[in-house]
Amino acid sequence: MSVNLIFKIAAVGILVSVLSQVLKHSGREEQAFLTSFAGLLLVLFWIVPYIYELFDSIRQLFSL
Repeated sequence: MSVNLIFKIAAVGILVSVLSQVLKHSGREEQAFLTSFAGLLLVLFWIVPYIYELFDSIRQLFSL
């Protein structure tokens, strides 16, 4: 896992939290929820290959 991925996740978190707060204070709570959900999905799509690689290496470790 590279450090760039951690910085991208942090940037998405900061951006989503700011957008969510702005949308909540303007009375658009549904759009704030959708923004948070979209940020979560984006980060999950970035992380899923690393989780798959982790489980694959654990499976190979215990199959010896």
